[in-house]
Amino acid sequence: MAFRGTFDFTLDAKNRLTVPARFRAALADGVVLARGAGACVEVWPQAEYESQHGRALEGLNPLSREYKELKRHLFGSASDTELDAAGRVMVPGYLIRHAHLDRDVAVLGTGDYLEVWDRASWESENERAADRVTELTARFDHPS
Repeated sequence: MAFRGTFDFTLDAKNRLTVPARFRAALADGVVLARGAGACVEVWPQAEYESQHGRALEGLNPLSREYKELKRHLFGSASDTELDAAGRVMVPGYLIRHAHLDRDVAVLGTGDYLEVWDRASWESENERAADRVTELTARFDHPS
């Protein structure tokens, strides 16, 4: 399943995030919450997280500093969890601090996973990114 769309939610008093209902089945076998690139939290299906991040480490010397640093980032800043009966996940404090999450959040589908942003931060980031889409896509050589 591809994760698509943008949804407005709120974190409750216990820092629980309600996952959009349409995505709950894809996350039913386990969830990984991870530090995102940028001020966000990534929400991955567990098997997809393992697959994608395992591939990121392939070909690196397991004794190298780069390998160890990447492993620390990929696995030390991630948290395994499950959806509760109401379709929620509890977001750990260290991830809330990383993403500067307040009560109001935006949940974005990004294809393989979801991103959770502070809503005001996302609105600002989205405006900046919209202005750069043409520039970003122009860098790629697309066949005719």
